[in-house]
Amino acid sequence: MGTGKHREPAPYRPKLGSIVAAGTVPLVLALVGAGTANAEPDQPVPVTRTEIAEQAQWPGAEAPNMRPYEGLRIPDDILSSLQWARPLPDHQYLAPLVGLHAPVPVAPVPPIAPPSGKLRFGDVQVDAPEWLYREQAIQINDGAAMAEANIATFLDSVGMERTRSDRVAGQTVGAAAIGAAAGFVFASPFALFGAAVGGGLALAIGLPFAPIGLAAGPIGAAYGAALMAAPLSAIGAGIGAGLGAVHALSAPPRALSAPQSGDPAPEVTDPAPEATDAADG
Repeated sequence: MGTGKHREPAPYRPKLGSIVAAGTVPLVLALVGAGTANAEPDQPVPVTRTEIAEQAQWPGAEAPNMRPYEGLRIPDDILSSLQWARPLPDHQYLAPLVGLHAPVPVAPVPPIAPPSGKLRFGDVQVDAPEWLYREQAIQINDGAAMAEANIATFLDSVGMERTRSDRVAGQTVGAAAIGAAAGFVFASPFALFGAAVGGGLALAIGLPFAPIGLAAGPIGAAYGAALMAAPLSAIGAGIGAGLGAVHALSAPPRALSAPQSGDPAPEVTDPAPEATDAADG
């Protein structure tokens, strides 16, 4: 006689995932319906693709805060972005150093635009190298032109005439650029030594963290080279700027026009008749 117990059949228990999925359906339908109702209730829903294409084009959003930069169109071969630049001055004369006084407020002197395809550092002009990006060349020219204009503005504030202040500012910036280049050339051997030492130290520090740490080598080399070259370049720029300013300040004045040695002597008009009669009497 069997004594086994019959197990009562367990009641059906729906899976929890099915319950959650079934419960989210009304919520999703409610959200979709609310979004459709709030989208554009006043406009009819397009039916055909033609109506959709005629109504809007994607992407059609407009970016905010659009303020077009309007100004004069600078030619592409001119490496400058200074809208208020002036042309190269034509120095037909050079004013003497007279009438100097303490600085007073004056109008800012406009910068000078560079010639076509040139890098301009005051009175020094060189061809822009092909490997230099145009935007970088523009930044270099703009910085040099603004430095020159600031010097000229200060010289105007102490009473220096336009041609003299332009010459002093131009020669100061130009000689500073030449001095900086000479200092860099002089520092080249030291820069190579600094690059080797800096790159070696950085590589030794970053080697345990390879391969990411290997990037420390070039960074250290650049830092070591700059550490050696930058001071000498700065010293050369300072010496050059001083020599250029002294030379421009001591340059003799040049008149706008002067009679040449071969020009005829000015005619002497006869004295008035009454003056002659008075002298005879």
